Amino acid sequence: MPTMHWTEHDLPHGVRWHSESAAPIPRRVVVADERMRADTAYRLVCEGTGLLWRGDFHQARQMIQALRRRIDRTAPRPGGAPAESFHHYRRFRSHRARVLGRLVIELGADYSIALRRAPDVRQACTETYGPPRESMMIAFTELLGAIGAQQWRANGVEVAALGARIHPHYGVFSPVRGEYVDLVARAPLPVRARTAFDLGTGTGVLAAVLARRGIERVVATDINPRALVCARDNIDRLDLGDRVEVTGPDLYPPGVADIIVCNPPWLPARPSAALEQGVYDPGSVMLRGFLHGLSAHLVSGGEGWLILSDLAERLGLRASAEVAGLIETAGLRVVDRIDTRARHPRTRDTADPLHAARAAEVTSLWRLAGGRPCREIRPNAPHE
Repeated sequence: MPTMHWTEHDLPHGVRWHSESAAPIPRRVVVADERMRADTAYRLVCEGTGLLWRGDFHQARQMIQALRRRIDRTAPRPGGAPAESFHHYRRFRSHRARVLGRLVIELGADYSIALRRAPDVRQACTETYGPPRESMMIAFTELLGAIGAQQWRANGVEVAALGARIHPHYGVFSPVRGEYVDLVARAPLPVRARTAFDLGTGTGVLAAVLARRGIERVVATDINPRALVCARDNIDRLDLGDRVEVTGPDLYPPGVADIIVCNPPWLPARPSAALEQGVYDPGSVMLRGFLHGLSAHLVSGGEGWLILSDLAERLGLRASAEVAGLIETAGLRVVDRIDTRARHPRTRDTADPLHAARAAEVTSLWRLAGGRPCREIRPNAPHE
């Protein structure tokens, strides 16, 4: 494992470096605490220097906030071409994460923190990194993410379609956007549907919805080991283990099913970190894999349910007719399309550089079957 080296009290030190986003080790490291001015800290981190925090834990939170305020002064403003705005926004977000990630903290061999007023983060770190082995250095922002993930995991997210909570794990996309879950909950089931596949299950929420709707056997897949653990946890919590099997890492499991559901990442762009793989799908690889494998895994009379937002089209990242073209190329036909408008808070944030696209965003459930289209399917009016 890579090691971060620094000098402290005139002695050389080295501790294992860990980064979930694969951030490089700062090329230079200085020891810092609350006596360092925020302007000085900002200049150092912008130059690539790592700040090893040895002061009060809560003062480190304040330093992060001070650094974020200074970075956000350079944030892109709304306006301009959608695709250009998106790429500027992505570059800014990557820059901010990289700069803030240079404030680092040391975790002991048992994940303890030897700082004043430091919380007990051992459980949060165990859930994120696995059993402790040795001391390590991580970005302070990554630690805050692990703490937040533990709270999400403990409290869960209320899913109206289930009448229950789903508990996301660190690194697994949380079902906070309920509109796509609602689409699966209300789409008409094929006649005599008994089996289903949920491809890219994540937390297992859609597999659980299908099981609660009466599907007798659901196989849920994912390539992410964390997602597999998370989905199994949620299926067990919901007492659906006799109906839902969670497996991986292949996209499709063996066999055929009456319904095959896929909610691929919605934006065909390259993720800058592993944690973004639930949002970005470079080259629409998962979307294409789902469509081209669908006919071979559907029973006669079965349906594939593709859940996809049109945000990529509104941002100019995907041509307006591309999805329909991919469906036709895969030898599939559209039985129906159910649309709903996005309801998440960013649709109302006028300061967001991507506000215009987010405010108009529509999420669709495409009901697909084998065979060429026999008629043109017009989108439904978005459900309010």
